[in-house]
This record gives sequence, structure tokens and C-alpha cells, in this order.
Amino acid sequence: MTASSSPITTLSTDEIARRLSSMVGAGQVRAPQGRAADAVKILVEPGNAAELAEIVRACETDRIALAALGAARTLSHIRPQPVALGMSLSRLARVVACEPDDMTITVEAGLSVGALNRALAPGRQRLPVDPKDPDATTVGALIAASHAGPLRLSEGTARDLLIGIRYVGHQGRGVHGGGRVVKNVAGYDLMKVLGGSFGTLGIITEATFKVRPLPEQYAMMRLSFDRAEELFAAARTLHDSLPLAHLEGLSSAAARAYDSSARFLLVAGISGSSSEVASLRDAITRVAPDAAFVDGDDALNAYARLRDFDASAWALSGQIAVAPARLAPILAATEAQYVAHLGCGVATLFLGEPPADGRVTVDGWRDAARRAGGHLRVLHADRSLRGSVAFFDMPNDGALRLMRRLKAAFDPAGVFNPGCFVGGI
Repeated sequence: MTASSSPITTLSTDEIARRLSSMVGAGQVRAPQGRAADAVKILVEPGNAAELAEIVRACETDRIALAALGAARTLSHIRPQPVALGMSLSRLARVVACEPDDMTITVEAGLSVGALNRALAPGRQRLPVDPKDPDATTVGALIAASHAGPLRLSEGTARDLLIGIRYVGHQGRGVHGGGRVVKNVAGYDLMKVLGGSFGTLGIITEATFKVRPLPEQYAMMRLSFDRAEELFAAARTLHDSLPLAHLEGLSSAAARAYDSSARFLLVAGISGSSSEVASLRDAITRVAPDAAFVDGDDALNAYARLRDFDASAWALSGQIAVAPARLAPILAATEAQYVAHLGCGVATLFLGEPPADGRVTVDGWRDAARRAGGHLRVLHADRSLRGSVAFFDMPNDGALRLMRRLKAAFDPAGVFNPGCFVGGI
């Protein structure tokens, strides 16, 4: 069987569950609940990498498609039909090694990002990758789905901080790349391939990250505008002159989360030592005298609301990524609402009501992204729209051929989350 052929098992759901129970125990095999039910038919929770490997080998033998999932927030949207077997790593959630002096941490993939950062807190360190709802985002999902939030401007994304990885792949083999020290760069290409692969190449079981000191202070600036052009001009000025932690532009629907009646709201974060934050605050005030600031817990709570913006709460939403200088014209021309990471060229577009034709709307967003040399991925679509929109953009022919070769090399049996990624991979 090739990676392009979808696994089709002749086993019933009950028979699959029975076989899994013999491997991991009946208590670790169950019917999925909530969002997971939209993504998988059966859920299994292996207790270690050896059990996971045994399950993968059985799935390849019996032609059972499987997919790793955390909270299933992404998988429940991108899968056109539920996959036969969902692999929960909730029992693989240990901190394997935490080395504050080396500023590294190694964790199992089922650990949440929130729990990881609580493990780092006593040493006043953090993994500065900030996905939506970090307590519901596993490390495996962080890497495989390339989740990131406002801090991508100053801290990068998971791929910038990942220095070691382990995963279970074809024939249940355990594979690792990189290491547990920052100077070890072997395997970086492997880590970049797995990042953003949405579980189509294997199941991540462990990751090692370099971490960074927790800032002494954080403050947030807000500035209101009546016109988008004024918002973008102010953002350019601040971004070009100051080292900001993050910089976002919010249209009116998003601004309401901050009890703002502004048509457009500019939000910027500043962090560092107390003297650095004071200096940055003075510099912003000189450029934008009308800027308002919040500090302490109020600032952290405001930042959390920004980080946790819920794209799935709207009828249709997508994430556009272009060169930063090309983003403002696209946002100014769109009729969609948005939350935009203006210094990074990444924005979430969203609509409160389903459009008359979802495909036309998404195609329009994608055309704008392509003309700017970027791409767009649909994040959420109401059920009435899902049959008409493609969640992933289609790359050029050369890139698609390369992706298919990678799929065939990593997953020749075609069992890892087939049929829901770019080009039907």
C-alpha cells in the first residue's frame, strides 16, 4: 500500500476496540466525547512510547488510519471524516528533564504548554510560545499544528525554540533528532519537517526546548483609531523604532473584547526590567501621546484575552500569512474583521455571519494572500460551509510533489492522519 491510498480496514469498531484493549487495557480505550467525536471514532490512551509503537504496528498491519490529538480543536475542523482511531497522549505528560542552568526542558508530548511553564516557573523561566488556551494545548499539538500567539514577534515560534524531538513513525519505530543541549544542532531539518505536519508523518512523543527568562515586568499599550490607515501608520512607526514584545491591530468586533468602541484598536506589549519598561513607555508616549497603558495583573489579563481570541466562535475564520509590509493593504481591502500580528505579517480574518458562498469568500482571501506571496489556511467554518471550503491552501506543483515524497518516505503505509492535509495528503 502506498501513502496515497487511504487505509480501509475490514474490522468493525468493536473489534478494533477489543484488539486495542488487549494491548493497553480496557480502561484506556473509550468512545470520544465533545470535539474529539468529530475527529475520531475510537480513542486510545497508551501509557508509554512502547505501547504507542505497538498500536502503530497493529494499525499498519490491519490498515487502520490513526491520528494523534490533544483537545481536538484543530483536528475536529480539518478532518473531512472522523479517522478510525484517535491517539491521546494524555498519559504521556511527564517532565522528563528540566535544566534551569542550561535553560532547557524536555517533556513528553501529552503535557500541556501551561503545565510546562508551571514547571519552569520556580526558576523564573518560560517557554515563550503562547498558543490560545495553553492549558488545553499539548506540546505535541503545539509543534504539529504550529500554534503560536502574540509573542511570535519577539520570541519566534516553537520551531525556533525546539532543539530535540522524538516520534514514533513507520513500523512503530522510535526516531529522534537533535538533543538536550542548545549547542547540538544535529537533526534540525527533521524537527522542521515535523513542525506543521499535522500528524501526517508520525506521532510526536517527546520534545526538548530551549527556554528563556521570565520578564520582570510587562505592560500593555492601547491606542484607538477611526481609520485603518491611521492604525497601520502608527503600527509601522512603533515597530520600526522600538523593541516590542508584541504588536496587534484589532478591527471593531475584536476590539469589543477590550470594551472599546473604537473602529480600530492598536495593542502593543512591552516587557523587560522595570527600567526597560519605563523607558519603552516614555518612548511610546512621545510617539503617541494619546496611548493608554495598563500594568500588573490588569495587563496580564488583557494579554490573555488577546492570546485566547477564539477563531472558532465565528462563522468563518482563516489565518493569512504574508510579508509584514504586504499585510496592511490586504486588511484595508477586506470586508472581514481581523486580529492582526502587524509586525509578523500574520492575521486571523473572521466573519460573524456565514457568507452567501463560503468558497467565493475563501477564494477571495486566498487570492489576496497569493498576490502578496503568502497563503491562507481556514481555521473554522460553520458546518453549513465545511463542504464548500478547503481548509489548506494548495501549494505550487513543485512544493506539492516534495510534500508527497516526504509523506511516502515517512509514512509508506499511509496510516498517519491521511486525507486531511495539503493536497489530500
